[in-house]
Amino acid sequence: MWSAKTRIAARLLAVAALAGLTAGCFQPMYAERADGTPGLREKLMGVELPPVDKPNASREARIGVEIRNALAFKLYGTATGLPPTHKLVLRFSTSRSSLILDPNTALPSSENYGIDAQYNLIDLATNKSVMTGTTFSRVSYDIPGKLQRFARSRAFRDAEDRAAQEIAENIQTRLASYFTAGT
Repeated sequence: MWSAKTRIAARLLAVAALAGLTAGCFQPMYAERADGTPGLREKLMGVELPPVDKPNASREARIGVEIRNALAFKLYGTATGLPPTHKLVLRFSTSRSSLILDPNTALPSSENYGIDAQYNLIDLATNKSVMTGTTFSRVSYDIPGKLQRFARSRAFRDAEDRAAQEIAENIQTRLASYFTAGT
C-alpha cells in the first residue's frame, strides 16, 4: 500500500513533468521574434487610423477624436506608427438615458451613456476587408446636486471619455488577437 505522502509526491511529480513538457508551447504575445518576422508590436504600428467621419465641432467629433487618440496610444505608444499596412475604419453612434429621476423636480440624478462602434480593418496591399467587428461601452454617472449645470456637464464629459477609452481598449484587444492568431 502506498502511504498518503507517497501519493501526494507522485501527483506533484506528475504535475511538474506535465508542466515541463508544455512550457515550450508558451510564447508571450508581445515578444520579439527570433526568426525575423515582425512581432505584434510592429504589426499594430502598421495600422493607420483615419479621422472618424463626424460633423466638425460636434460632440460626436470630440468623442471620435478621443477614441482615435486612445487607440493610437494603445497601438503605437506614440503619436505615429510605422508605414501603414492596414487601415482601420471606425463608425459609432452614441446614446444617453436617464436612470433615476427625482420625483420632486423631475430632473435626473443618474444617467447612462453608451457608445456602439463598428470597425473594419482593411489590408492596404489588396484593399480588401480582413476583419470586421462591433463593440460597445455603457457607463453610468451620477449628477451631484439637482440644479448644478456645470457638475452635470462635467460628469457627462467624464462618462464620454471613459466610454471612449473602453471602446479603444476593446478594439486594441481584438486587433492584437487578429494579428497574433490570424482570425
